[in-house]
Amino acid sequence: MAHIHELIRQVEAKDADLAARLKREYDALANRRAFGLNFERHTPEAVELPGRPVRRGDKVHVLPPRGDTVKAENKILWGVADIDRSATPPVATLIRNVGNDVDEECQVVVEDLVVVAEFRDPIYPGLVSTGSVERGGDKPFHSVINGENFHALQALLFTHRGKVDAIYIDPPYNTGARDWKYNNDYVEAEDHYRHSKWLAFMERRLLLAKELLNPDESVLILAIDENELSRIKLLLEQLFPGSKIQVITVLVNPAGASIIDQFSRVDEHLLFVHVGSIRPQRTIVDTTPGYSTFVTATGKPKPFTWEPFQRSGGNSRRQDTAAKFFPVFIDPNSGIVLGCGDHVAEGVDRETVPPGPPESVTVWPIKQDGSEACWQLSAPTFRKYLSEGRIRANKPRGAAGKWGLSFLTKGHMAAIERGELESLGKDETGALLIRNAEGRVRSQIGKTLWTNGSYSATEHGSSLLNKIIPGRKFPFPKSLYAVEDTLRHYLINKRGSTVVDFFAGSGTTAHAVMRLNKQDGGTRICISVTNNEVSSEEQKLLRSEGIRAGESDWEKLGICDFITKPRIRAVVEGTTPNGEPIKGDYKFIDEFPISDGFKENVHFFTLTYETPLGVTSGRAFDRIAPLLWLLAGSTGRIIASLESGWDVAESYGVLADLDKTTEFIAAISAQESATHAFVLTDEERLFEAIVRELPSTIEPVRLYDSYLRNSDFEAMVSAR
Repeated sequence: MAHIHELIRQVEAKDADLAARLKREYDALANRRAFGLNFERHTPEAVELPGRPVRRGDKVHVLPPRGDTVKAENKILWGVADIDRSATPPVATLIRNVGNDVDEECQVVVEDLVVVAEFRDPIYPGLVSTGSVERGGDKPFHSVINGENFHALQALLFTHRGKVDAIYIDPPYNTGARDWKYNNDYVEAEDHYRHSKWLAFMERRLLLAKELLNPDESVLILAIDENELSRIKLLLEQLFPGSKIQVITVLVNPAGASIIDQFSRVDEHLLFVHVGSIRPQRTIVDTTPGYSTFVTATGKPKPFTWEPFQRSGGNSRRQDTAAKFFPVFIDPNSGIVLGCGDHVAEGVDRETVPPGPPESVTVWPIKQDGSEACWQLSAPTFRKYLSEGRIRANKPRGAAGKWGLSFLTKGHMAAIERGELESLGKDETGALLIRNAEGRVRSQIGKTLWTNGSYSATEHGSSLLNKIIPGRKFPFPKSLYAVEDTLRHYLINKRGSTVVDFFAGSGTTAHAVMRLNKQDGGTRICISVTNNEVSSEEQKLLRSEGIRAGESDWEKLGICDFITKPRIRAVVEGTTPNGEPIKGDYKFIDEFPISDGFKENVHFFTLTYETPLGVTSGRAFDRIAPLLWLLAGSTGRIIASLESGWDVAESYGVLADLDKTTEFIAAISAQESATHAFVLTDEERLFEAIVRELPSTIEPVRLYDSYLRNSDFEAMVSAR
């Protein structure tokens, strides 16, 4: 801004009139408010990768001496020009440009360096298995990935682009506390750009998340508090321009959290981005007890009631709807609905309409104030419903009472189809006899205010987590049942769906997916991504003791290793990390001892960073192998090596030695559950020849071409 004003002043010295006109145009532009969300898109993030081996060509930070805090000089980005591994200990030559084509050079011991990845750079991700828990037989595996979530999302683009049914995330809330980092620094409340940094941080991840979602039918669910609610909603509207976005308010802390000079906060929010044709489904969950048409506040079914046939509320006047103002004729002695007349056009006095059958009563849609209303259906549809027994008359109440009408809606008929209501034939008037089905509760669509006691984050988040991993603290875990019900609205009819949570935290989302699977025998899988960040206070203590990130005493206290993995392992096995049965029972929809565990399989991984040469030469195959397994559905064993030149597992096969193509084709053709074949070749012609021999049910993938092209796409998205 100051530079523009200086230029205008320079123009003014030569041409005052031109300068004045320029200033008027500039002021008009400066005062214009752009529609939508505007924020500073800060320099793409960078993340330190402790434990990643330092290589020539890497970008690095120089670590402070052990015991010291991080200073400004430790945030300078250097390039590794060379490494002398003959020295003891090895020494790296570092170089950086300081301006005017002048380079600064220094030598630093390699162990005092940490690799830095900038988010504009392409990465070549891999995964290293760090264990598993297997209690689910041949069910597909859930996955937990320890790594920077932006880079993990890039890896998932190779395995799951367009295949994810639901993404649930609970990102940092940007409260001003030291709870999240941007470019390796905690963002403080005093940072004037903290909102822009948070939005830039979220935008990059949401762009990748959008690529993962099934464009035809999927949902993105984002939990947030009031600090960024308005901004993130605008950002989502910009990133998902064709999607319906709805905000739900959830009562998560009935006791209230005290906020200085403000009302006590009891709620948080859920944003639902509906991609494609996805819509929330009916469930038996009552999100707002006491306000349901179908069940009482205690969850017991209310008596079945018919729907009033006269429209009320908005668009209920005669002139509001076409073809829905007509007379209905009732036999007052028997209560039988005899039929109806045709629609009476607006402007025609109803008193001029011919009467109905002899001795019948004519009923019009009239409001209590005497004004004309309209019916719920047109006359032709009314006649169809009447023939099906879906219209009935309601006798007058009291001396001044009038005849009323009720009908069975499409929703009622669908409930009969679902077995929630049952028909017992017809009564003497020809109307269907309907009642609640024995032992069934009517399903319903959730409301925009969720007040169910099961959503309390204190009782069903923090307290539950303490039972599962006693003594291990995690800030503000979500209620297990809140996440479960959130996903239930979209996955109840998708028993084989894929869920991703790239802010996995304590692992609540994976836990909730396992609960859903147990309730209906589903095989849904959850891919949970979290880093191994250590809290701010613990970092200070560890540094004071001379411990650095990447070392075992540091990493064992990180979120993934200390909270996420132990929690997920514990709930599957039913025992705490100390081997003791977990105390207590699950509640609500499915009640059983927590110590029973789940019949589920989980694989744990750590994200790695490979080089293109290492990938194409085959030296990184053992780290690429889990990605192939994920792409093929996360079922069965992982093909970790190719000593014989090829291998076939339950869901996929890999061919490296093309001289053994015949053996490979025979083996994978005999494996009925195989869905993918990965062929390692640079020759498009040879690849196509092999594809022609594969069964049509198997999807061919050429390595490492498809993998490397994915990294090119990553770089493009990262640079936005």
